[in-house]
Amino acid sequence: MLSPQGDAVDAINPSVELTEPERIDRLRLIRSDNVGPRTFRSLVDHFGTARAALERLPDLARRGGAARSGRICSVDEAKAELAASRKFGIAWLAPGEDGYPARLAMIDDAPPLLAVRGDNATLMRPMIAIVGSRNASGAGLKFAGLLARELGEAGFIIISGLARGVDQAAHRTSVENGTIAVLAGGQDCIYPPEHGDLLASILNHAGAAISEMPLGHEPRARDFPRRNRLISGAALGVVVVEAAHRSGSLITARMAAEQGREVFAVPGSPLDPRAAGTNDLIKQGATLVTEASDIINAVAPIMERPLMHPMSEPDSEPFENDPQGHDRDQITGLLGPAPISIDDLVRMSGASPAIVRTVLLELELAGKLERHGGGLVSLI
Repeated sequence: MLSPQGDAVDAINPSVELTEPERIDRLRLIRSDNVGPRTFRSLVDHFGTARAALERLPDLARRGGAARSGRICSVDEAKAELAASRKFGIAWLAPGEDGYPARLAMIDDAPPLLAVRGDNATLMRPMIAIVGSRNASGAGLKFAGLLARELGEAGFIIISGLARGVDQAAHRTSVENGTIAVLAGGQDCIYPPEHGDLLASILNHAGAAISEMPLGHEPRARDFPRRNRLISGAALGVVVVEAAHRSGSLITARMAAEQGREVFAVPGSPLDPRAAGTNDLIKQGATLVTEASDIINAVAPIMERPLMHPMSEPDSEPFENDPQGHDRDQITGLLGPAPISIDDLVRMSGASPAIVRTVLLELELAGKLERHGGGLVSLI
């Protein structure tokens, strides 16, 4: 008998609720040029509101060396996107609002607004991610389905990426108990297209679909790793069932580890290349899984820990209002195409963390900086 968690809620308290003007301002900011989730959070933490940050974007981009100000999403554009989304049954939710997955709200690059379609209650329950090979073996598909069914019966929601293979098997066998599809494109751009019926079944059985992309956004190659961070970020842990070397599922597992999530792997034959990645994960310390109870026992202690409200943890370091020219030149001179850590920039430049953070923000808004995992940055 598995330990049932059917009534568990993975919630953050207290909850927040945006006003309509605040939601519009947030959508405008995240839809403006060179503003990603991390930059969004830094701007709002520093300036207090999305509206105040919007007013400062042109000046910050100019100081970063932009020849002209990047496009800033207009009020009319944001209102039109929200109106079109509502007609499609989509709510754009902020971290801390009911329906925004609690653990997803805790990651550094949580979407400032998340497009949610389906049952909000399902999105607030504890989740386990199941991912794996798109060309999985029959045995791999069967085991993924078995895990999904038993975890669902124990009260967990299965979250995955709606892809072919293992994702599909996990979704289909957990529809009755609740499953969440994470989309790489907009809510109206299902990939692969043949899984439209699967998504409809998920939504018809109190499941849900989430995305950070606008309606009409067709998924591109670079959108899938972005989607993967949502899969791992929303879950207590990630289970990988069959993954070859350099598989996208291994990217999800790496992101899970970086986010502090549990990583599980199902072992496979050394003769099957589809098991090479999962076997390597086990060598690197992932929890070996042969039955659902392996996962349930591992996450039980995690579920007992309270979650902190994401809005209560602003960036600890302030920004410098206007760094001096020599500081800006010194920091920019240390940057190049090879990623370097922000801590190293502080140490090598001799500038304060506040000055370094401000210069990096200016460069990013000017479209000249790329942020990598692990606190690394590089010039574009």
